Amino acid sequence: MSRVVLAVDGNAIVHRAFHAQAVTGFRSPDGRPRWAVRGLLTQLVAAVERVCPDLVVVGFDDPESSIRRTRWPDYKAHRGAKLDTLVDQLAVAADVLRELGVAVVVPAGLEADDVLASVARQAPAAGATTVVVTSDRDAFGLIDAHTRVLRIINGGVEASPVLTAERLVTLLGVRPEQYRDFAALRGDPSDNLPGVRGIGPKTAARLLTAFGDARSAFDDLAAVAEAVGPGVAARLGAPGARATWELNCQVMTMREDVVVDLTGTAGALPFVPAAVRSAFGSLELPWTAATALRVLAGDLSVPVPPAPVEPDWNPPPRRGRYLPPLRKRPVVDQLALF
Repeated sequence: MSRVVLAVDGNAIVHRAFHAQAVTGFRSPDGRPRWAVRGLLTQLVAAVERVCPDLVVVGFDDPESSIRRTRWPDYKAHRGAKLDTLVDQLAVAADVLRELGVAVVVPAGLEADDVLASVARQAPAAGATTVVVTSDRDAFGLIDAHTRVLRIINGGVEASPVLTAERLVTLLGVRPEQYRDFAALRGDPSDNLPGVRGIGPKTAARLLTAFGDARSAFDDLAAVAEAVGPGVAARLGAPGARATWELNCQVMTMREDVVVDLTGTAGALPFVPAAVRSAFGSLELPWTAATALRVLAGDLSVPVPPAPVEPDWNPPPRRGRYLPPLRKRPVVDQLALF
């Protein structure tokens, strides 16, 4: 059986936890904000427990420079400066993961997406398959026979889907190799990349289903008018439409040449129990630490304490009709990932 690499988008998960858990105000014993770091660690443990990988790699954006922003100044130009509490937690998250034993990669001038793409493309040569963990849709284009995407949505790892090529077609109507064209036509407002005017996701999917790729559609507008409609052909033929698609394709293309060691000991599970205790103990997370020792260090002798409950909390009285009992949760065969 091939090895499994868990490739995690550190920036995406920290950002998501930063906004989702800010209300908790969780801080380290010395009073520093740590709710996003806690969120990342919790999701990492849940992902390892679900996927059972042999190796964990976490990628982060280079915080100092960006090749893409230098080449294309409009890229993400609408985003304001990161809050100091977020910048601090991104740096601390990388340090805590290194302390755990995770392989942390911060490529010069590049982004976490480039790390994920590099792992996915290099893993087969190392006899491995990849599960990418991210909340970013750009990773859909990495899906193939050796790569799945665990896309984090509301509810965290446990409630998130594992996407395969077949499931992506069901979800969006396009194959993974068509996803970059799909995204370039549709645009990505989160990255300040407008799409081709008048071409939304449904129309983009129809075009790609009919022509296979966007270039073929742009090259034969008469066929587009016949197969998809004259209105769509007119939008593709509008001034600047093709240039918009081409620019988006360039910006959205992920690098696959980031150096990632998939054969060494960095990131290999199980992690050293002392390192797990130290990393989770420094944030005073006893419940998560006990689970982490079992999942990350393979120490099955560690009892998992019950989740903490506020001492003065009492359940509200039942009113009206009783609800039927919840159905038993089905058992999921994780080998079905591959």
